[in-house]
Amino acid sequence: MRKKIIGVLGLGIFGRNVAKELSKFDQDVIAIDINENLVQNVSDVVKKAAVGDITDIDFLKALGIGQCDTVVVATGNNLESSVLAVMHCKKLGVKNIIAKAKTKTYEEVLYGIGASKVIMPERDSGKRVASNMLRHHIDNIVRLEEKLAMVEFSIPDSWVGKNLIQLDVRNKFEINIIGIRKKNLSVIDTPIDPNKPFEADIEIIAIASDDTFEKFDYLGYLK
Repeated sequence: MRKKIIGVLGLGIFGRNVAKELSKFDQDVIAIDINENLVQNVSDVVKKAAVGDITDIDFLKALGIGQCDTVVVATGNNLESSVLAVMHCKKLGVKNIIAKAKTKTYEEVLYGIGASKVIMPERDSGKRVASNMLRHHIDNIVRLEEKLAMVEFSIPDSWVGKNLIQLDVRNKFEINIIGIRKKNLSVIDTPIDPNKPFEADIEIIAIASDDTFEKFDYLGYLK
């Protein structure tokens, strides 16, 4: 089976961490941003990193965005850029387009022009999203690829007061944490200080494979 090709448009903190974590799952990632420093930050871990305007359809086409299985539009604070990027991806034939939105209005616009899924953390806080991949411990799930997804869940009680180094979640639970946020707030804190203990009132945002969901959900590890 061939590797999946995933585009990440916009390499702010959120987009940058998504690109890096997807690469760890051996996905072919095309990462794009107008800021050269941000592109350099991921150039050594992704298949292709390029400096350029994500609202330029000719630029996106030349980079192979039309061959992507999934594109993540990570410029949630700039509606115009997000709209143009989603529209261009649709025109180039991308089937699965995930976009990040700042407000309900942004979300409606992005769905209206063809986004497959819109991430809006404030709306999704504490809500279980109806999905055939949803597990009973998980609050939200965003499909990235056939066997890979980004999940959001409340911090397990046993994790409170411990830090990433102590928990060693990548080895013990086979998930890659890309961010956290306070419950009922939309701001995602990323990257995470590995030495800072987790607080009780946070949501964890992580990337994991379907096999990981199955294994640890049925073990009931999120307690």
